[in-house]
Amino acid sequence: MSQLAANIRTRGLVNSIRRSTAFVVGNAAAVASRVSGRGTGASIKGALMMRIYPGYFRELLAGKRIGVVSGTNGKTTTTHLLTAALRESVSDPNDVVTNADGANLREGVVSALSARPKAPIAILEVDEQVVPDVIAHGDPETLIMLNFSRDQLDRHHEINALGRKWRTALTAAGQSAPIVIANAKDPLVTWAAEAATKVVWVDMGTGWTQDAALCPQCSTILEYEPSGRWHCPGCPLAEHEPDYRVEGDEVIEADGERWPLQLHVPGRFNKGNAACALAAAVEMGVFEPVALKGMRTVQAPAGRFAIGTYGDTKARLVLAKNPAGWAESLLVMETDPVILAIDSAIADGTDVSWLWDVDYEGLRGRKVIATGPRATDLAIRLSYAEVEHEVIPDIADAVAGPFDGTVDVLSTYSAFLRLCRMGGVELK
Repeated sequence: MSQLAANIRTRGLVNSIRRSTAFVVGNAAAVASRVSGRGTGASIKGALMMRIYPGYFRELLAGKRIGVVSGTNGKTTTTHLLTAALRESVSDPNDVVTNADGANLREGVVSALSARPKAPIAILEVDEQVVPDVIAHGDPETLIMLNFSRDQLDRHHEINALGRKWRTALTAAGQSAPIVIANAKDPLVTWAAEAATKVVWVDMGTGWTQDAALCPQCSTILEYEPSGRWHCPGCPLAEHEPDYRVEGDEVIEADGERWPLQLHVPGRFNKGNAACALAAAVEMGVFEPVALKGMRTVQAPAGRFAIGTYGDTKARLVLAKNPAGWAESLLVMETDPVILAIDSAIADGTDVSWLWDVDYEGLRGRKVIATGPRATDLAIRLSYAEVEHEVIPDIADAVAGPFDGTVDVLSTYSAFLRLCRMGGVELK
């Protein structure tokens, strides 16, 4: 028995040394990344920490109240909204830790949690592929399931595979599964969420249906009513009655209680994100007025909707990464001209054929400046949409202007990061 105790103490000492080493090396790498202008350093920090001490991911999740946000679109903004709601409810905002910069793989989660390992509450943006691991190892309290949409198909699995993984993880968790806050308008989310013990359904008020033609349960073609409600004629899968729904600028609960949002982030998609964040906050014990007070402080989550400065030009930066995101984001483009920046780096997905799935026809009557490494691809699509446009390949030249007032810029991820760096916008 004494030898066993000695072995346990030795393993504990070794783990403590590895943990401390991982912390020091990871933070040094993060500082080097920031100093060199390569980024926030969150991912490299977490990657080195996990390489040196593989148990960090599981260990940092243990013992916390965890709220998870995932889905193809809206993760970062929804995470900021939910974080603000929780911070408004506690006496010390530092009790709530989050990966505010959007680094949402295991490395990003480890990086964020290691900054305040003793924080009792964690609100985490999590990549769709990582959700099953967080459910298995973190015992989250709530899980917001926003949507499934085609996104970077050259790097990710088909969305139905992701839906199956989520459903399997929730089934395996059984009674320990998180309370799921689910987008009732998304058939794949609905099918995956139904495996949870408790689901809070949210009508997010958005209208993208191009990724939901077939029933995920039986592969029958789904039917959509004029009202937008959907059901499967081949099996019982159908849209649930919402517990929360967006109507105008209000969120309405099932009992008729109305809550004005009054957000500082624009767009109907963000009202849907806020409805999900509100529902999750309530499930985590926060009263609606308190949650909304916190959510109204969110203005530019991780640079989204921030104003960058480029010489004499002021530009409002909007990020969208796939057809569903672009369709919604184009609705908040207000200026004439408007700048659209397209890249196809690894972080964007190298396949830009999705450009043909976006309805650019709504931009007719305004001028578009197409910029970025794939500007000519966009220009061809704009030509078919009969939208007046000009191609300025270099992003710096495109934002040089002159413009009459602040100009709206909608961009893919790599271009967005470059615009943030150029314009002095912090990703926080």
